Amino acid sequence: MIRPTIRLISRFFLSLLAVSTLCLAVSGPASAREIVETGDDLGYGTITVKTSERTLYYSLGDGKAIRYSVAVGSPRNQWFGKTWVSEKKKNPGWTPTQSMRRRNPSLPRYVAPGPRNPLGVRALYLGWTTYRIHGTNAPGSIGRAVSNGCIRMRNEDVVDLFERVHIGAPVIVEH
Repeated sequence: MIRPTIRLISRFFLSLLAVSTLCLAVSGPASAREIVETGDDLGYGTITVKTSERTLYYSLGDGKAIRYSVAVGSPRNQWFGKTWVSEKKKNPGWTPTQSMRRRNPSLPRYVAPGPRNPLGVRALYLGWTTYRIHGTNAPGSIGRAVSNGCIRMRNEDVVDLFERVHIGAPVIVEH
């Protein structure tokens, strides 16, 4: 009696495992967000963007970080240096800069929050610059060097980061 019960329980758990695996395979990962070993000694809450890797790291301290896939500036629009998170906005509106409008006069003067907004659902403003870490309405751009200098994230990833980051958090952008 015990052996058939054990077999029945084993089959149940194997079936459950198979269904779980199938569900993951069908839906796929929401993003490439994961906790990784970095080996650095950056303080908790430091954001590091590595443009050559197309990744953003949010330091958890003790050599660990959450790694996110991002889009970075196109080769002519990349910048490097240190700054800080100066402001956080939910559902930001987008106003193209004057230089963007000079290069592309057909750009609108303003795009209200919503699905057409290039900033997506959240934006972290960087220092005194016009650069931001923000969501996107073009998720296919993630992993590429295509922006005007901003760091783009999948909307679900920028929401996750937005909740973790505090005003004043250090940001390092490196090659």
